[in-house]
Amino acid sequence: MHIEVCGDGPPLVLLHGWAMHGGVFAPLVARLRAHRTVYCVDLPGHGHSREATVPLALAPVVDALASRLPPAPWLGWSLGGLFALQAAATRPGTVTALAMLCASPRFVRGDDWTHSMAPEIFHDFARGLRDDYRGTLDRFIALEAFGSEDARGELRALRAEVFARGEPAAHALAEGLQLLRTVDLRAALPGLTLPSLWLAGRRDRLVNPQAMHAAAAQAPGAQAHTIAHAGHAPFLTHADAVAEQLLAFLPAAAT
Repeated sequence: MHIEVCGDGPPLVLLHGWAMHGGVFAPLVARLRAHRTVYCVDLPGHGHSREATVPLALAPVVDALASRLPPAPWLGWSLGGLFALQAAATRPGTVTALAMLCASPRFVRGDDWTHSMAPEIFHDFARGLRDDYRGTLDRFIALEAFGSEDARGELRALRAEVFARGEPAAHALAEGLQLLRTVDLRAALPGLTLPSLWLAGRRDRLVNPQAMHAAAAQAPGAQAHTIAHAGHAPFLTHADAVAEQLLAFLPAAAT
């Protein structure tokens, strides 16, 4: 997997969301690099990791990254949050603190998890990948930007980034949607032994802030904050607020 390293200071790992790559974090990295050595990962099948042989599955990705990264806090945005949470739960020596950015331990709605999306939405996106690859990507990106205070700006930025490092592999897109549809890591929350920060966007239409606060309530010692006026990608539209929350959390987490 491709890992881009920049900045100065203690390490921090950033994991991107579905169909994107590590370059999408550029506005946030610009605000962190004076304080942290940032490791921006391109997940398998995405960006410069398009030809990576590691499957886009929780355990293989976590194992591969743990073998290459120093002990550090991990931040996961959207789909990336599933990998970060899996690593925090299974490799607390590798992950020293956890930051979930517009990410949930379970992305789909259930009888006991009502503040999430209907599973049919992800099923429709998966079906759309077979029929209209680029149109499906564009619809998902529009959903990510919808609700943001600067929805047009966020949409432009996400559309510009999605192919900035080449097209994501079709199999990785399908595997990523399958993770979003099926993974449920809520059982791992009470056993977390490291500090965690849960940052939500109040206008996020993909990951409900209430779901993130509900998840944080199950994790010992977790902090939860909602960024007003932000959508699903607050590191694009509210990078200062995300960096401020993150940098305040990390010293408190003693990392």
